[in-house]
Amino acid sequence: MCDGRVAIPLADDFEDSEFTVSVDRLTNAGHEVVVFGSKAGEIVTGKQRQARATIEHAAAELDPDDFDALVIPGGYSPDHLRLDDGVVDFVRRFHDRHRPVAAICHGPQLLIEADVVRGRTLTSWPSVRTDLENAGAQWIDEAVMVDGNLITSRNPSDLDAFTGEILRHLRAPSGAAAAR
Repeated sequence: MCDGRVAIPLADDFEDSEFTVSVDRLTNAGHEVVVFGSKAGEIVTGKQRQARATIEHAAAELDPDDFDALVIPGGYSPDHLRLDDGVVDFVRRFHDRHRPVAAICHGPQLLIEADVVRGRTLTSWPSVRTDLENAGAQWIDEAVMVDGNLITSRNPSDLDAFTGEILRHLRAPSGAAAAR
């Protein structure tokens, strides 16, 4: 039984644990995870070289309406993906549906490119702070920050809080968690 579908955009040099821990916790909670990126069938490797994943779909093949949440791992993957118009468009269209969008570490770089951070409060890896502020967001240094449908965290040490918040939003009645 699948409680919901979660889309995860991925490219080479993703932060291994931010991907693997998120996938493990989501699938253990009964959610289906779909990995997408620039090219279906491509095999991508984490920056620590401890994890690999196969891109199941190109972003252009997917409809945001088919998913309940979007989770963006960090590492250098978001920086690679922000150059892919299809991925950026998917992120923007998904966000506009007011469903949970979670980004950890460098993940908010993809949110900046999708132009969805203006007027919002987020956290991230410290080096992304200025980029977020220049894009119109307020940055705070917290383990997890929730602003409407956006859930953000700083780094792998925040994974418990990050994945816990994602799962809480997925359990909430439709729209209830995003309204907080």
